[in-house]
Amino acid sequence: QVQLVESGGGLVQAGGSLRLSCAASGRTFSSATTGWFRQAPGKEREFVAAIRWSGGTTYYTDSVKGRFTISRDNAKNTVYLQMNSLKPEDTAVYYCAVVRGILVPQAMESRYKYDYWGQGTQVTVSS
Repeated sequence: QVQLVESGGGLVQAGGSLRLSCAASGRTFSSATTGWFRQAPGKEREFVAAIRWSGGTTYYTDSVKGRFTISRDNAKNTVYLQMNSLKPEDTAVYYCAVVRGILVPQAMESRYKYDYWGQGTQVTVSS
């Protein structure tokens, strides 16, 4: 099993920044993909960004490109989501998730592909 713990959420004004962390523990894989998803009230959980542990290739949904950066620290088993120029529409609960192996970009965007999930961290952006 893999345990994921997100942290770093909070309340920020529009234009501000936050950095989310996703710390993994338990079973480790030689190859895995970590994704960040978010879910606003009354909406479906949507893909935000993903990173391959092997090679570090990153992928983003169009609405966050140029504003969010996903990165990882293999030594700490931690994936980060740096969020800049935040907008009120970024308000949501943010979840990290892990799937064993390498996913093609289109598959990375599907929450059904991921096996392990964290409990989520709230991000609120005020206007």
